[in-house]
Amino acid sequence: MTQELTIHFPGKLVFGKGSLGNLANEIIQIAPQKVLIVTISPLLEQLKSLLDTLESNRIAVQVDTSIVQEPSFADFDKLMQTVSPFNPDVVLGIGGGSVLDIAKLVAAQLENDQTLSDMLGIGNLTSRRRKLICVPATSGTGSEVSPNAILVDGADHQKKGIISPFLVPDIVYVDPLLTISVPAAITAATGIDALTHCLEAYTNKFAQPFIDMYAVEGMRLIAANIVQAVQDGTNEEARTHVAMGSLLGGFCLGPVNTAGVHALSYPLGSLFHLAHGLSNALLLPYVMEFNIPAAVSRYAQVAIALGCERGKDDAETAAKGVRKLKYLIRECGIPARLRDVNIPKDVIPQMADDALKITRLLKNNSREITREDAIAIYTAAY
Repeated sequence: MTQELTIHFPGKLVFGKGSLGNLANEIIQIAPQKVLIVTISPLLEQLKSLLDTLESNRIAVQVDTSIVQEPSFADFDKLMQTVSPFNPDVVLGIGGGSVLDIAKLVAAQLENDQTLSDMLGIGNLTSRRRKLICVPATSGTGSEVSPNAILVDGADHQKKGIISPFLVPDIVYVDPLLTISVPAAITAATGIDALTHCLEAYTNKFAQPFIDMYAVEGMRLIAANIVQAVQDGTNEEARTHVAMGSLLGGFCLGPVNTAGVHALSYPLGSLFHLAHGLSNALLLPYVMEFNIPAAVSRYAQVAIALGCERGKDDAETAAKGVRKLKYLIRECGIPARLRDVNIPKDVIPQMADDALKITRLLKNNSREITREDAIAIYTAAY
């Protein structure tokens, strides 16, 4: 099944080792008076040259490092209280997916009468009046090129999405050297998250040939390099290939998006505050096993993209793909079972109920997931 294809690309995309060094001049050319930088404390030393250059050019800079985990509505509202009086011309997000998502929403909220609640859902955000620049510091979410932002609603502890072309940045810089300092565990979890973006786009009920190109190459790059990037974080070649794979996964998110793995992973984040990438890694092989009967030829192609040899038929080839994923997860040192991260078994029915609310993703899954199916998948992953 196919649907109309719409892709919103950033106005400018720069990819390359050391490219961060050119970002200050890029910003200066915009001629802003004020720049907000949303980032994380561990990156401040690496950003010192950027900050000094902007300030020496008489550009006022406000730096915020308050986002340290998956952000909530309350986190966003608190940040806007400090940002609104500053009223920047340019919003620059440098960090992981949570930082980039917040930066995107800040840029959209400034001088916008819409509330956060008004923006929730697909296509409800109607404008953005501030320049937006995104620089990923991890290889995982693809948020730097996606039209998505995800926040946790404290009222019901559910993750909720805002999807709009106005969340696609004007300028994106991807510098793989920024990921060198990312710890092994985060490298592993974010890398598997990026792989999941590609895999779920390729096996999606609404898969598109144009996006398939990004998805297949993203899977290939990440599968071939993620273990090296985790085990030797200084390996620039591996880091660069995984960063490109993550970027390609980000391009998959707008036109096609993710499916059952992400829907079932959301309760792990909202209920137990597990990192998003880890949640996906815990469930990916088991959702894949569930889905294979509905899209066996597609999953056989996934296995080949992951580096597997073709079996005697598509079913055998697809099964090799599941085994390869479990191998990658193990070699990356990621926990393999829900019990390994202290998820209580008796909460599985509640997680299934919460996951079924994520209809915007479940509708994309190649096989319908009922409540009983969700319970069975969680149980298999336990």
